[in-house]
Amino acid sequence: MLLAVQLATIAVAACPANLANDLATPADAASRQLITVRASTARSTYATTRTWVRGEDGCWLPEGGPYTARVGKNGVRVNRREGDGSTPAGLFRIGRTMYGNSPNPGVAFRYVRLRCGDWWVEDSKSPAYNTFQRVGCGRRPPFKVTTPDMSTSPRAYAHLAVVEYNMHPVVPGRGSGIFLHVQIGKATSGCISLRRPALLRVLRWLAPASRPEISIGVDS
Repeated sequence: MLLAVQLATIAVAACPANLANDLATPADAASRQLITVRASTARSTYATTRTWVRGEDGCWLPEGGPYTARVGKNGVRVNRREGDGSTPAGLFRIGRTMYGNSPNPGVAFRYVRLRCGDWWVEDSKSPAYNTFQRVGCGRRPPFKVTTPDMSTSPRAYAHLAVVEYNMHPVVPGRGSGIFLHVQIGKATSGCISLRRPALLRVLRWLAPASRPEISIGVDS
């Protein structure tokens, strides 16, 4: 056992110094794909996004980027709350289903085409809090709504991946609907947005079998 630990330590020490290899909270050992999002300060609404692939030796190597991202209008926070306008800091899985108002752009994940009456539940008192719900066009949702349904955002939600923040478990009031979506020229309400070409490159690159994760934080 001691020898195995020593060998593992040597292997980690041999990895090149870079953001992905030096994360304070390392990605899951089973993950082979990683997205990093780093803001310069906790109040910044801009961030740098990069993608990484894990080699056979367990070390992370750069794959793509840097891409300029927009984050929450109130920056990046560890203790995010519903509606506070910040992007949550931490390490999260990428959801197993992607969504979009536009046709599937060629992603490997299950893809759901959005339509009128599709919601992401923001009502912290609802049993469906922080989940996707297909209610139907023109029907009154069985939960409180504060924003229009997802079909009314054809630009931002042309394509999106779900960041599994506050999902394992879901904690009422901690925040909902954190996506990686298309940039529309301004800070977000908490999501991470990329220009459409960069987003498409990332979404097409992601593979379910690689168990991708996303690390969000601040340079300092």
